[in-house]
Amino acid sequence: MKINIFDDKSTLGRSAAAHAADSLRTYIRNQGYVRLVAATGASQFEFLDALTSTPGIDWQRVELFHLDEYAGLPSTHPASFRKYILERIVGKTGITHHHLLDGERDPYAVAKEVGDELASKPVDLIFAGIGENGHLAFNDPPADFQTKEPYLVVTLDEACRRQQVSEGWFAKLDDVPTKAISMSVQQMLQAKEIIVIAPDTRKAPAVKACVEGETSPMAPASILRQHANVTLYLDTNSASLLTRRVAGAN
Repeated sequence: MKINIFDDKSTLGRSAAAHAADSLRTYIRNQGYVRLVAATGASQFEFLDALTSTPGIDWQRVELFHLDEYAGLPSTHPASFRKYILERIVGKTGITHHHLLDGERDPYAVAKEVGDELASKPVDLIFAGIGENGHLAFNDPPADFQTKEPYLVVTLDEACRRQQVSEGWFAKLDDVPTKAISMSVQQMLQAKEIIVIAPDTRKAPAVKACVEGETSPMAPASILRQHANVTLYLDTNSASLLTRRVAGAN
């Protein structure tokens, strides 16, 4: 796992975007297309703003999936990840080949349909974040490290749901759905490359567990250490609990 640490979220976002743009161009140049999975959430704002403004990416050659979606949430809701993807990625790039997780339909049917599409070819690149509880996508602790299903229907724990309230996506805890569709951990690990964007002090304990703790379903993002091509983008706040040896490794 390569770790890059920056003084602020804007610099972090620009650097991660430059990396992502280079990877997208390389996959397109080498194979004619790229299969991309995008994360959503507040941690991705600066990164996606920088990436979608980067010139020289042939977005018509990008096939887009996303990591997760709430079950039962309409696409008009501010917290809808479909809404996020359409506004922050599709609308800014003109991507036409995308597979959105429809939270208003039967989540098990959606997981199967989109999962079959996802599994039909290798995934090239994933953009991911790390939750305050260490979750990866919506795989809350204890995460299922074994299942080979591309997407799962999961139950969100209270820490995850409280994070959504604290970030302003929902007014109160009772408004946050308890179920979601999430890409599985094993499916994520099959991607050729993973770029993780995780700024902010509130992520520091989860980042420390991911980088320095035991690989455990209780710290789902810790599984990333088993992947051969992961780059973790942190700011000084999210890296604040790392040891000097690790923090100096960038």
